[in-house]
Amino acid sequence: MTTADPWFKSIAAVNALAETEFSALEKDGFLVTRGPFPDQDLPGLSQAYDSAVLRADLCDVKEGSTTTRINDFVNRGSEFDCVYLHAPLLDACSKIIRQPFRLSSLVARTLNAGKVPKSLHVDFPHDDDGWPMVGFILMIDAFRVENGATCFLPGSHGKTVSPTSFDGTIPACGPAGSMVIYNGSVWHEHGPNLTDSPRRSIQGAIIRRSQKAAIDWRTRIRPETLSRLSPLASYMPDL
Repeated sequence: MTTADPWFKSIAAVNALAETEFSALEKDGFLVTRGPFPDQDLPGLSQAYDSAVLRADLCDVKEGSTTTRINDFVNRGSEFDCVYLHAPLLDACSKIIRQPFRLSSLVARTLNAGKVPKSLHVDFPHDDDGWPMVGFILMIDAFRVENGATCFLPGSHGKTVSPTSFDGTIPACGPAGSMVIYNGSVWHEHGPNLTDSPRRSIQGAIIRRSQKAAIDWRTRIRPETLSRLSPLASYMPDL
């Protein structure tokens, strides 16, 4: 696919990731970095998250064996627009995907208390064209070992054989407001939440622009959302 895309060229021209951060992302397949919210905005972000979850239509709620997901956080409020527009995230996408990309999904994901994971997985295997996906996780709550921080197997984005255990994985820990950026082909899974409290996050995936997104944004987008989105925010879901 041609990269003669003005937005892609503009994003690729901005080196928002530190050289050490990109080196870690390239070598290990993931990194923990500062998110888009200043510390003083984190209480408001937490409240906005809980409010959006409570207001969500039941058809957008998916109860899994260990987590609860709320679909489509693009339409949940302007507070969440900056999550998928975070400059280091977009820089990572330009360097990993290496061609025009689009937002595939943006969901709330709560790891329920007392839940234990089953096995590692990949979100999107690499192919002949390289790495087709970048994932990201914004920590609404701090990610700690005891509350099930997402665990990554460093360097495993080049492996084709499924790991049989969590041996060698590293938990991606950080304070609330941190963001995990990862290569979608790295093996990972949340750890066991050994606390009596849920652990909240906003997660998403960015894919090649030529691929089909997990959400059909053009049919989902609300008029009030469309009216508030910046040109770059409209470009990302390909509206």
